[in-house]
Amino acid sequence: MRIFVLALLYALSAAIATAQPVPDLGPNAEPPSADDFSSPLPEDQPEEGGEVVVEEAEPGEEESRLDALYSELAKAESPQAAERIARQIQMLWIESGSDTVDVLMSRAGKAIQADEFGLALDLLDVVVLMKPSYAEGWNRRATVHYMREDFGKSLVDIERTLSLEPRHWGALSGLAIIQRRLGFETESLTTFRRALEVHPGLENATKAIEDLQKGAEGEPV
Repeated sequence: MRIFVLALLYALSAAIATAQPVPDLGPNAEPPSADDFSSPLPEDQPEEGGEVVVEEAEPGEEESRLDALYSELAKAESPQAAERIARQIQMLWIESGSDTVDVLMSRAGKAIQADEFGLALDLLDVVVLMKPSYAEGWNRRATVHYMREDFGKSLVDIERTLSLEPRHWGALSGLAIIQRRLGFETESLTTFRRALEVHPGLENATKAIEDLQKGAEGEPV
């Protein structure tokens, strides 16, 4: 993963150096939007205050629960079931083990919804410093970098996210989108397929795979 991210960063730098525009995603692309950041804190999480917790959370029970949910998600029999299971996984992603980090994440989400990307990045910088083992902090910052079209920084944070949680379908989808934008369509197809293996209900990944396969076969996308 690290080698390919470095290759993408090199390609991005080359594109900028030669003043060539990054290819557009096309009419069917759906990059992240502010609506993606409305996830609430866990029900028992306070909105304000809380003690700073910087030590690592015990992985045992949470990891076992995640493994079980990922297994259920891969075998979900309906879109409704997949959405329900995916939501449970996302709620576990959000939990950091620190009241303060959870509040910072909530505030960053609100800043993103208000198009205050600079403030969101300031908050997320603190999150990843306080809790470097917290995959969702890196993923959230990667997405903000993407929304600001800072693809190099986004790739770095995506790599960190996937090193902590290789099954993070949001990070996989983000990587696939950037791969596609940089012209790495074969690699993008592989990454979208990996995201779909984790979460078979991802409609955007399904559509992207169909488009990329048509393009590989020489059909107009």
